[in-house]
Amino acid sequence: MLMAHPAVLTDLIRQYETLRALHAENGSPEARQRLADVSYTLCVVTGTRDIDAALIAARHQLPGAHPEDDSLVPSA
Repeated sequence: MLMAHPAVLTDLIRQYETLRALHAENGSPEARQRLADVSYTLCVVTGTRDIDAALIAARHQLPGAHPEDDSLVPSA
């Protein structure tokens, strides 16, 4: 499987988190489309089918990630 460059993954994660922080899913059609595009791209580059799995996979591919690190698991 091809792996995305860490800089690309970092940028996509940053864009996704920024759009979510701005509540783009409830915003203008353009903001919703941008969030959908970034989410789709993250899924494609990580080989996943949903954004939560894509974010976990992307973060695990970044330098310094530890497979046993559970900091990516959302707390209840």
